[in-house]
Amino acid sequence: MNSEGFIDLRSDTVTEPSKAMRSAMSAAAVGDDVYGEDPTVNKLQALLAEMTGMERGLFMPSGTQSNLVALISHCARGDEYIVGQQAHTYKYEGGGAAVLGGIQPQPLEFNEQGGLDLDAVQAAIKPLDHHFARTRLLCLENTMQGKVLPLAYLNEAVQFTKRQRLGLHLDGARAFNAAVASGVSIDQLVAGFDSVSICLSKGLGAPVGSVLLGSKDFIESAHRWRKITGGGLRQAGILAAGGLYALSHNVERLAADHERAKLLAANLRDLGFDVEPVQTNMLFVQSGAHDPKQLCKKLLEQGIKVSVASRLRLVTHLDIDDADIAKVTAVFRQISG
Repeated sequence: MNSEGFIDLRSDTVTEPSKAMRSAMSAAAVGDDVYGEDPTVNKLQALLAEMTGMERGLFMPSGTQSNLVALISHCARGDEYIVGQQAHTYKYEGGGAAVLGGIQPQPLEFNEQGGLDLDAVQAAIKPLDHHFARTRLLCLENTMQGKVLPLAYLNEAVQFTKRQRLGLHLDGARAFNAAVASGVSIDQLVAGFDSVSICLSKGLGAPVGSVLLGSKDFIESAHRWRKITGGGLRQAGILAAGGLYALSHNVERLAADHERAKLLAANLRDLGFDVEPVQTNMLFVQSGAHDPKQLCKKLLEQGIKVSVASRLRLVTHLDIDDADIAKVTAVFRQISG
């Protein structure tokens, strides 16, 4: 439950920084990050680079900017990236790569596991012909609507892009959820990718920020694009300290979010709701005989916020506890009865 008394299941972006995190942010050592002199930003970038096995990291205000800078760093105007139809880098980030980078997306449908069929990707790669955009990059997302991409698939994608001489970018906004759920380290999960964007402001609980990771040369290019796109911050250590706290305290506890999501899913199935299989902290619920918008309204009247489209999306996070799960279950029981 949040500070306003709502059980907010719309997203894990709604988390509020804890008192301990606020204290760490307040006490952060700072400098001018545009000059590269903020010690807390530098520490955050170095820590995530070490954790992921990447050479360098670059702190960004948002995941949207982090992904945009990655795409522009990989691709020139007139180039193309292959991406999923429902991916954030294609559908939910304002078309920034096309609008600001002149980069053409080639969207494909995701498979049931949340990945892109590599045979379909190969068929989508354009010939070396002046009629076509130049295919330069494959973008994947992990997790994808709560689904964890299997490690074997990720390794296959790495080898595939090497053979095809494509770059490989991971929108890893919830990569730590994927790592915890699959029981592998984060460096194993992102091994072989040319760039990775990791969000600090979702399940990890920081109020602001993402980090783009890659090789020294890639991050050098990305640094310029961060400046061009307005991401040069000054005493950003106050923000970076929230990320450092999150990485030290909020990674392993993601497993609790996953367990609560699975518990809630089981409870709703017992009430007769059709709930898709749950792997991490997201569950998708078909409203059945209920109008989804009316169901959403009834939940809100009871102090519960959820996302709604053709189905309901409920996301657990560090501001959701066992009592909240019990109350949500009780409200669904009341509605279904």
